[in-house]
Amino acid sequence: MSSAAGMTHSFDAPGTANAALTGTRPFYWSVRREFWENRYLYIAPLAVAAVTLIGFLIATLGRALSTANLSQRRAILEGPLDFPENLLMGTAMFVGMYYCLEALHGERRDRSILFWKSLPVSDVTTVLSKATIPALLQLISWATTVVLLFVMLVFSSLGAAGSGLSVTDLWRHAALLQGSSILLYHLMTLHTLWHAPFYAWALLVSAWARRAAILWATVPVVAVVLFERIVFHSSHFAYYLLYRLAGPEDYLAGAHADHMNGMLPFHPGTFFSSPGLWGGLLFTAICLVLAIRLRRSRVPL
Repeated sequence: MSSAAGMTHSFDAPGTANAALTGTRPFYWSVRREFWENRYLYIAPLAVAAVTLIGFLIATLGRALSTANLSQRRAILEGPLDFPENLLMGTAMFVGMYYCLEALHGERRDRSILFWKSLPVSDVTTVLSKATIPALLQLISWATTVVLLFVMLVFSSLGAAGSGLSVTDLWRHAALLQGSSILLYHLMTLHTLWHAPFYAWALLVSAWARRAAILWATVPVVAVVLFERIVFHSSHFAYYLLYRLAGPEDYLAGAHADHMNGMLPFHPGTFFSSPGLWGGLLFTAICLVLAIRLRRSRVPL
């Protein structure tokens, strides 16, 4: 009897594992499909990084080596190391918004929705896989930034060593490992969780609009801002959008102060206990549920 029970357990365990694996594979392949079909998702950050590196080699290194003053040369070599972070973060957000506006609208425009609906992949899996792309874009942006900064530091070190400057001070000033941890935390909290309502709204409009999704995403927002300004002589909605875009004041103040001290941003509890975060995630969930329902009933354009 015990041997029979043991045999039953041994047969059930692989079946359970296979069922779990089968349940996650449609989502995994749906995410991979998005990168196959939209190669600009990873080409855009790489292209921006390549242009930034070329500009750094031509402008910064050339200007540094042509300067006789060693203190000015050190300042030139250390100056552009913060620039790639902001540039690649902006690129990831722009590409993420463009992708979300096209994600569900494009498949109806080119009628590929008929093919994808014929596959055994639910609308829930499809929409959620598209909703994760902005977060993955931030990871791509982070990895690209770390590699780019490392390459820039190598070239700056060569320039500093040839000038008799301290290479150790240059690397200590950059603090690549610690800075990359701060950047990753910043991207996954502010640019992913805090900005999630923007991406979810874009996906909802993409699922609903018959044409010009970007106009349907922006015109209602601008109309509300103008209506409030004209009728109530206030700008609360516009200020809220800026607050949502820039991040909570306590987050920005804490991140800036701790970054200056060379430490990680404030404790995660400060961010994850913010009512604005959970209100935005609730709005995100509502938009995604509506996008799933709309895709279920939508037909090609």
